[in-house]
Amino acid sequence: MKKNLFTSLLLAGTLSLGILTGCGETAAETTSEAPAETPAETGAAEAETKESAEAAEATADDGDKTITVGATPVPHAEILDNIVKEVLAEDGWTLETVVFSDYVLPNTSLEEGELDANYFQTLGYMNQQNSDAGLHLTAVAGIHIEPMGIYSEKYTSLEELPDGASIGIPNDPDNGERGIDLLVQKGLLTSKGGFGTDANYTEDSLTNDKEANPHGYVITPLEAASLPLSLPDLDAATINGNYALEAGLPSEYPALDIEEFDDETTVKRTNFLVVKDGNQDSEKTQALIKALQSDKVQAYIDETYKGAVITSFIDAE
Repeated sequence: MKKNLFTSLLLAGTLSLGILTGCGETAAETTSEAPAETPAETGAAEAETKESAEAAEATADDGDKTITVGATPVPHAEILDNIVKEVLAEDGWTLETVVFSDYVLPNTSLEEGELDANYFQTLGYMNQQNSDAGLHLTAVAGIHIEPMGIYSEKYTSLEELPDGASIGIPNDPDNGERGIDLLVQKGLLTSKGGFGTDANYTEDSLTNDKEANPHGYVITPLEAASLPLSLPDLDAATINGNYALEAGLPSEYPALDIEEFDDETTVKRTNFLVVKDGNQDSEKTQALIKALQSDKVQAYIDETYKGAVITSFIDAE
């Protein structure tokens, strides 16, 4: 993208220089060899020169049909390369996906103009980066959510889970509470007891709390990234969507159930298409929004990720 932009700028500069040089030579020749032009002739020549310059500029703009988007590998780059590229091509656009393995460079590269957009982050993360790093980024469209799901290699429905089943949850505070909230949401627990509000109330406390946990499920905290590897030793586990995808769980062991979201949590968990402030209404941005929120992308996500990714085609707020 940088190369194409540099080439376009160089071409535009060359065209402008050629026009200016041509006018200078004509003026010199006119002074020495030709009668002075009439005001009408001068005006006509200036109008023609201006029209030619504007036409050259329009042609250069119209010729830039390449959109460069930064993304992390799964599922963002997969969605872009496997379906969005095809949808954009139908309208004459070429998509270039730049894959990043971290969450910092996609934003700094967008800020510096090396990308037209990026697609990997939530509003909360973007707002934090704008504040912490002095960036000027804005979300333009919600695309998807990677919900936490309940996975099992031993059972095919929540109803099959026996009393006393071992259920893994992430061991970090935020995702651990998210996992327990999911168990409550799906009726496996009647409440989360004092978890998250009482420092002395642990996973062991919840395991032994007959009121909150009438089925006596053994709540087992493990590192979030290791839960897919530990799944054979557990009866079930609450696993973040990105870790489930990386382990190939959705295709082999689809989620028994996934998170549901209200209006607030939908916005909080959605991954957005992001551009640099000022480019919200550009032709490229509008083409990306149209393609990413298309029926074909909806179908691709549904068929490919089987609940580990769900569409969230919402407007940016």
